[in-house]
Amino acid sequence: MREDIDIEALRQRLLMRARELEAMAATRREAGATVELDQTRTGRLSRMDAMQAQAMARAGDARAQAEYRRIQAALARIDSGEYGYCLDCGEPIGAGRLNADPGNALCLACAERREQ
Repeated sequence: MREDIDIEALRQRLLMRARELEAMAATRREAGATVELDQTRTGRLSRMDAMQAQAMARAGDARAQAEYRRIQAALARIDSGEYGYCLDCGEPIGAGRLNADPGNALCLACAERREQ
């Protein structure tokens, strides 16, 4: 277990973000539902506008789901005592990197290597 980071504070941040994502998912489910066009209203949405809104909601939902999975994985690593160590090389992830994003699973060097 790492001594140089406040794991409990990071756990609380992860849990808070997970709750936010769960609430956002409920809202997105409503936004992603089939949009019925109200032909009687002025300024009504066209079918293309409705389809675009649905596509944007689905894309946002996919991003939120990916972030939620990443958070759950970080929480599992905390529980197993593996949190704060790079999944690729096993070296400690910088405290600043974890404070910036507690869901980080890679050290900076390995993250940069993956981006290339």
